[in-house]
Amino acid sequence: MKHNILTADLSKTATQTIKHPLFNRHPAIHLNLKVSTLVEEALQNGEGTLTDKGAFMCDTGKFTGRSPKDKFIVYDDKTADTVAWGEINQAFDGESFDKLYQKMIDFAADKKLYARYACACASEKHRTNILVINTLAWHNLFCHHLFLRPTEEEIGNFEPEWTILNVPEFEADPVIDGTRQGNFTMINFTKKIILIGGTGYAGEMKKGIFSVLNYILPEEKKVLSMHCSANIGVEGDTALFFGLSGTGKTTLSADPYRKLIGDDEHGWDENEVFNFEGGCYAKVINLSQEQEPEIFGAIRYGTILENTRFINDSSTVDYANHSVTENTRTAYPINYIPNVATPSIGTSPQNIFFLSADSFGVLPPISKLSVEQAMYYFLSGYTAKLAGTEMGVKEPQATFSACFGAAFLPLSPKKYADLLGEKIKSGDVKVWLVNTGWSGGGFGVGSRMKISYTRAMIRAALKGDFHNISFIKHEIFGLEMPVKCSNVPEEILNPRNTWTDKEAYDEKAKELKNSFEENYQRIIR
Repeated sequence: MKHNILTADLSKTATQTIKHPLFNRHPAIHLNLKVSTLVEEALQNGEGTLTDKGAFMCDTGKFTGRSPKDKFIVYDDKTADTVAWGEINQAFDGESFDKLYQKMIDFAADKKLYARYACACASEKHRTNILVINTLAWHNLFCHHLFLRPTEEEIGNFEPEWTILNVPEFEADPVIDGTRQGNFTMINFTKKIILIGGTGYAGEMKKGIFSVLNYILPEEKKVLSMHCSANIGVEGDTALFFGLSGTGKTTLSADPYRKLIGDDEHGWDENEVFNFEGGCYAKVINLSQEQEPEIFGAIRYGTILENTRFINDSSTVDYANHSVTENTRTAYPINYIPNVATPSIGTSPQNIFFLSADSFGVLPPISKLSVEQAMYYFLSGYTAKLAGTEMGVKEPQATFSACFGAAFLPLSPKKYADLLGEKIKSGDVKVWLVNTGWSGGGFGVGSRMKISYTRAMIRAALKGDFHNISFIKHEIFGLEMPVKCSNVPEEILNPRNTWTDKEAYDEKAKELKNSFEENYQRIIR
């Protein structure tokens, strides 16, 4: 059945019709608006303002980050025995999903709507077509940036496989609808629909599709899906960077000497690594041109800035201001970065880096992992929360997120770890654990590892400089640590040497090791 004509910027889609219940009831849904039009719409709607660089600055409202406790997956014949149900993957009744979906459609029927055709997966073999429907123009702009953008020719014959309906103004009634509170993200793998309501945080959309791919690719196609950034050198060597938020994943993969494949989500099939996305979503707290020139330079007209604030009496962004949240972010198309791989595809990786911001200051700044250690640290997904970053956090806390992305994994973590182990063994991949956190003591005593040192160690690993260097074994963790590295002071390569109180170091290192073991036992049970 054909539905009403949609307004669009692209002439070839001006009379295009697509199938969705909202399109039967709505006089004009704006389809595939270009960047400039979406910015104008967002400004007219009062959704935000422009900075002196021309970026669109807005607030996400009550929620300045994802709400993992309010994410649900529909429990049905498809998911019953495949999803790893529990605290992360919460089951939701199919009938309740249908009722909530209809309530959202009824609610949005008289709203101004913005629709967009988008794709995930740069590899044509694994391409997934998406229809996104938003009530906020800047959310639709976010989807233009973060998802892959089909060509005009592709749009002419576009068939969406998945649909995202995002209505931040709509709040569920927990008593009637079965949610935990008013906000929610729902994934229905059978009907291929994602519902998002009650939250203005745009990252829920990209992570919703990421969760979908984390189910489809390993389960149905035996492709390893990964929460990592990736880049490629002039010799065609691909490197992966795994890490939780704040560990340097985006920063370290944006290297002027290597082309960026992507900064957050990738797949690894038989012979290539491919980006899931078409853009970058980077943290900007304390952003500076000196430390992160690529990201700083990407903030211009069309770019989105979330939850930032201006320097007083100006339209210049104060990146040090965290009055709204520490999780200030920017979203932009990947081609806003000057040195990118086109298409966003690389060979199977030669090097993998696990990034951990260890605020206890006990992990080595870089260490070489065996296959068994790589599996262990992948399943651990370690970093450390800093004091003051969350309510009640008074001192650094060890944080573990399986496969460096547990919140987005519908399947058992062991499924992803087994796939990684097979690929590491078959490809003779070098795996490195990198501490981007503290040295010379924990947070409040030691100092943050200089990014110039971390870059030097990663570049040494990529160039093979460690092949002819001696390694010593860490007495507590059993990690192999290089004894020297160009442009890095030798004394920091063994973290124990940087502590004044060696016994205090040993005690803290043993304490962290015990935390690793306790977490690992929880995972494998």
